[in-house]
Amino acid sequence: MKPGFPDIISPMGKRMQRDSGVRIIGISGGSGSGKTTIVRKISEVVPDFVFVAQDNYYKSADQMPSRQGADASSPTELNFDHPSAFDNKLLYSHLKALKAGEEIEMPQYDFVHHRRGDRTIRVQPNKIVIFEGILIFFDPAIRDLIDLKLYVDTPDDIRFIRRLRRDITERGRTVDSVINQYMLSVRPGHYEFIEPTKAHADLIVPEGGSNEKALEVLVSFMREIMG
Repeated sequence: MKPGFPDIISPMGKRMQRDSGVRIIGISGGSGSGKTTIVRKISEVVPDFVFVAQDNYYKSADQMPSRQGADASSPTELNFDHPSAFDNKLLYSHLKALKAGEEIEMPQYDFVHHRRGDRTIRVQPNKIVIFEGILIFFDPAIRDLIDLKLYVDTPDDIRFIRRLRRDITERGRTVDSVINQYMLSVRPGHYEFIEPTKAHADLIVPEGGSNEKALEVLVSFMREIMG
């Protein structure tokens, strides 16, 4: 046992040190900024990591922030771009567990019916955890768990086009529905809550996944952790 790191007991009865060597890399940015593209490109070079998406920790529709008198069955009335839309208590506990070298049961979110699914995915700890989402730097407690913070900075028009395509093809939305939601909550939420968190980033990545130099820095950091 190293001085200053007293042993603790995990739920599985395994004795470990407080610093398990797990490092969390946070990738943030507005909706459609290219966060997922960066994760995919990382996986092509350094595949040995676990992935945690903030999207999986959205609250179900009946607990989501919305406009007064809003219809919870309509995605345009729900505010997915507000900090209170996430179950931050559960998210914090899961990230803390992974950092301690413990496994978690990560929830899955149903974006068609706007609710948390019944199924979970068991996530085993790894030396590297990639944590991705639009508001991962907003909550100070969660932010403090992140060892390297990246913010993907992409122009608004490109982000909107990507979001439009995704919501239509993957979530069964209409063009009007996507546009209404963008104007009512996505755009104002981005400027009020998301973009200001760029100030907490260790590295700002213009142009998302096409920024090869930023990817080289990130991959180098990951390889150093992996030893």
